[in-house]
Amino acid sequence: MKSYQRKVGTVSRGIRCPIIRQGDNLAEIAVNSVLEAAQEEGFSLRDRDVICITESVVARSQGNYASVDDIAADVKAKTGGGTVGVIFPILSRNRFAICLRGIAKGCRKIVLMLSYPSDEVGNALVSWDQVDEAGINPYSDVLDEKRYRELFGSNPHEFTGVDYVAYYRELIENCGAEAEIIFANRPKTILEYTDTVIACDIHTRKRTKRILRDAGARVVLGLDDILTQSVGGSGFNARYGLLGSNKATEDTVKLFPQECKDLVVGIQDSILKATGKHVEVMVYGDGAFKDPQGKIWELADPVVSPAFTDGLVGTPNELKLKYLADNDFAGLSGEALRDAISASIRAKDADLKGKMASEGTTPRQLTDLIGSLCDLTSGSGDKGTPIVLVQGYFDNYTSE
Repeated sequence: MKSYQRKVGTVSRGIRCPIIRQGDNLAEIAVNSVLEAAQEEGFSLRDRDVICITESVVARSQGNYASVDDIAADVKAKTGGGTVGVIFPILSRNRFAICLRGIAKGCRKIVLMLSYPSDEVGNALVSWDQVDEAGINPYSDVLDEKRYRELFGSNPHEFTGVDYVAYYRELIENCGAEAEIIFANRPKTILEYTDTVIACDIHTRKRTKRILRDAGARVVLGLDDILTQSVGGSGFNARYGLLGSNKATEDTVKLFPQECKDLVVGIQDSILKATGKHVEVMVYGDGAFKDPQGKIWELADPVVSPAFTDGLVGTPNELKLKYLADNDFAGLSGEALRDAISASIRAKDADLKGKMASEGTTPRQLTDLIGSLCDLTSGSGDKGTPIVLVQGYFDNYTSE
């Protein structure tokens, strides 16, 4: 007797491939790696499978790197190299430390303004309990470094063990710049120290820059305004600048990939020619999820996906099965319940927005959801699977 439904829904597979180097034909490597994995592991590609490639290998194949000196040259040219306010950076050796070195090398003095009790993505300088016990209002109170130490002492990061206040001061001073560190959460506070500002926040950067400009700042830049063009042959990112960059070596960063829509479309076309299947393809970076233990929001990239094929535009359009089971069909069970729910799915509207039966489904972009799945699948260490194949993501309860 034929089974009524497939017994497996969404599957996420990490695909191993060769180590990618600058100049490699990434499209060819990705296609071959997926096809070879399918042959060796005994699975077949299907229409609407999603091939996902981590942004790290895309940027590496592009050779999209820049040095501390490249950053310094661009910062000096755009700020004048005097006293510069550097506000709202995240606390990260991987994400920001090399950028800070470059900024410091391009300036005479850095006034570093750290948000507290935590940075934008949840890395804590101090805990909320410490702030409450100190009687401090982080929305209005400005602390200098001496007052911060008096109130809170040294607070190494929960996971890395780094005292970021001391670490960032040392980085700045080792680059030959004077360092002054303050703690505040209102962008305009920095204008009491300098009228030249680099806003280093990621997802709130547009608001921060608007507030500073409206308050009369002379020069306002974001990380997305630095290295938007090549400096002496360096890599660059016209849209995001230094945003999304990662430490490559002690003196270089790997930038977020340059425009790569041609890459994802090229892979899609190659798979269609090789298999007759129409797959979707995307480049992914950080997943958009939050760690409940460390309170860290993973998304330090400007976007989850900088490039994807057109079939990944939009949000899910799904019914909530448990809502149907508990409400519309509460009196049914067994085969009758299965048939009723299946009929509802087949008859669902093209747009369920605002419908009670879709309440509780995830209202996020498809690329954010799939990118998060891929980030968790590939990890950030030594799994060696920079390509992830997601199958069955667009299936539902009625798919056979």
